[in-house]
Amino acid sequence: MSDTRREPEYRLYLDESGVHAYSHLHRLSQRFLALLGVWFRRRDDYVALADSLNEVKRKIFGPRPDDPVILHRADIINTRGPFEVLRDDRVRSDFNNRLLRLIDEARFTLAVVIIDKLVHQRRYVKPDHPYHYCLAAMLDRYCGWLNYNRVMGDVMAEARGGREDRLLELEYRRIYENGTRMFPQPRHHHQPVLTSKKLKVRRKADNIAGLQLADVLAYPVKQQCLLQRGLIPDPGPVFGREIAGVVEPKFNRKYGEVSLSPCAGQFPA
Repeated sequence: MSDTRREPEYRLYLDESGVHAYSHLHRLSQRFLALLGVWFRRRDDYVALADSLNEVKRKIFGPRPDDPVILHRADIINTRGPFEVLRDDRVRSDFNNRLLRLIDEARFTLAVVIIDKLVHQRRYVKPDHPYHYCLAAMLDRYCGWLNYNRVMGDVMAEARGGREDRLLELEYRRIYENGTRMFPQPRHHHQPVLTSKKLKVRRKADNIAGLQLADVLAYPVKQQCLLQRGLIPDPGPVFGREIAGVVEPKFNRKYGEVSLSPCAGQFPA
């Protein structure tokens, strides 16, 4: 099947929250890995998001044509680099409000897959790579949505490092060519709607709006899903819960519901 059959109408942007290693799993901060994906219709909805994000950055950080601000949750939380301006309460409040409004107004669909690495490791003699396990579940849902809507799309993930990127690209191609446990016949599920057998991988410095949105959403959405299932303590009123509340209506209910694996199958968002 050609790798350039036609231009994809949709693109899925991926980012993770947590680490893939099977270590220190007694710590809640290490136990769960989430893979979050957002997808947009590229020619209008995604362009609108990118324009709106640039406007927010310009309002908060000023014009920076040669050194664009890249949204990264860890830098935002720790007010590092250009995010030092957020130490001013008024600026932070303005930034938070603009970010919430941008997320609320943006037109995209959302899915998240969360794996409990502790349960997964105990259940299987040779447990799957957690990130790859989540990728398979995510592609099943994304391709289900594409098939249901009779459109085509591709996939982009943020670079995580040389070896990890190569392994992820190989896993994506393996799914494209061989399918998954849920859909073992890729010719009927994955291949008809994915325009490429190659995963697009881009660096954080490339200033990709979709990857930045996924980065900002991954942790708060994961935490809210775990909180709803009583798997973590209630952190109280935090900004992440406001973000999770804003995106809740954007979850794909039919072909991309929240999956918490392998604890108890699939759950509605």
